[in-house]
Amino acid sequence: MIHSTAIVSSEAEIGEDVEIGPYAIVEGDVEVGDGSKVAAHAALKSGARIGKSVTVDSFSVVGGLPQDSNFDPKIRSFARVGDRSVIREGATINRATREGESTVLGADCMMMSVTHLGHDCEVGDRVIMANCTVLAGFVTVGDGAFFGGLAGIHQFCRIGQGVMVGGDAAITLDIPPFTMVAERNHIYGLNLVGLKRSGHASADVKALKGCFETLYGVKTGLRATAAEMAGSGEYDSELCQLFLGFFQEGKRGFARPVKRSG
Repeated sequence: MIHSTAIVSSEAEIGEDVEIGPYAIVEGDVEVGDGSKVAAHAALKSGARIGKSVTVDSFSVVGGLPQDSNFDPKIRSFARVGDRSVIREGATINRATREGESTVLGADCMMMSVTHLGHDCEVGDRVIMANCTVLAGFVTVGDGAFFGGLAGIHQFCRIGQGVMVGGDAAITLDIPPFTMVAERNHIYGLNLVGLKRSGHASADVKALKGCFETLYGVKTGLRATAAEMAGSGEYDSELCQLFLGFFQEGKRGFARPVKRSG
């Protein structure tokens, strides 16, 4: 299932039932899992590690050099794509900047057209990045997050599990799990629709609402307040503990709810 015009290195490891389309390029030190499809004109650069049943659409590049002016191309690093993920037209995933490390896109993800995953990013499972979303280097993303089109994420930011990022958002701070964020770091409450779709019990969601309101009721000291709340015994549900635990890591500071007028 390799088209006659495709250029596939003899050093690449190609699984069973893989399709490689016209004019696609697969360099050496590339692994492609069973049942994956590489469309016409796609490029898998050295260091690309493609899981099973992955789709890499036309003009996408996986494993390209990091966009770091100090990077030494002799460093051996990787770009890993989890099983069943879909990479649509013109998307790019850069490999990591550090020896032996990987830029990671989890399983069952979708990167829509012209999206970018920068070097050393770690993206969880079931994440959707709508058209033209860009993640700078060293961004981490929790499972089930969603990015609206044209969203831009600053380097070293953390996007928590189940977060919904609005289209055209500019994110320069850490975004706690299960929240909705838009514009420039403006949190607009909890992602209640996402929580419902994920099957969380209504009692757990209600407890998370109280946790959210209590924590953001303080004007300063989110990190210390979250630690106190997590150990108080009052917020023992899994959702609350995940939410509060997020504030014990990171270096960029945390986004806060937008002040509503009226």
